[in-house]
Amino acid sequence: MDSFPSASSFHHPDITPEMRQSIDRIIAENRDKSGSVIAVLRECQNVVGYLPVELIDYISTGLNLPKSSVYGVASFYALFSMKPKGRHMIKICLGTACYVKGIKEVLARIKNTYHLEEGGTSADRRFSLEAVRCLGACGLAPVMVVNKDTHGAISSDKVIDILESYT
Repeated sequence: MDSFPSASSFHHPDITPEMRQSIDRIIAENRDKSGSVIAVLRECQNVVGYLPVELIDYISTGLNLPKSSVYGVASFYALFSMKPKGRHMIKICLGTACYVKGIKEVLARIKNTYHLEEGGTSADRRFSLEAVRCLGACGLAPVMVVNKDTHGAISSDKVIDILESYT
C-alpha cells in the first residue's frame, strides 16, 4: 500500500497497527477524490472511535490538504468527536417531564458513581454521558437511553443496577 511522508512520524497510544492499516487504506482510497474529507474523517472515526489531533494531521497530509481545513471540518460538524468516547453512550433526558419526575437525582448518582461529567467519558472509557433536552419518551419519564436501549421510569436507586449490566 502506498504511504505518504509523515507515516513514520504518526503515533498515538489509542491507534493499533491494525487501525493504522485501515486508516492508510481509507486515505489511499480517497486521496484523489475531490471533497472526500468528510467521508475520510467519518470512516477514520469509525475505526478509532474519535479523531485525535495527530490523526487529523495525518489525514490532512495524506489528502494533501491544509491541516487547518481538515481540523475546521472536524470541529464544525457535531458528528465528529476529538475526545475519546466510552463503549456505552448514556443519554439523560433533562426535559420538563423527566426533570419533574427526578432525573436530576439520577444524573447526580451517575456522576458520583462513575466520576463522570456531562459531555465527558469515564477514565476507563466504559461510559460517556450526554444530557439532552428531550428523548421523545415523556410517557416513560424519567428516561435514560444507553446506546440504543431506552430505560423508562428510572430512579436514582435503580440506575446503577441498570448501568452495571453494560460491561
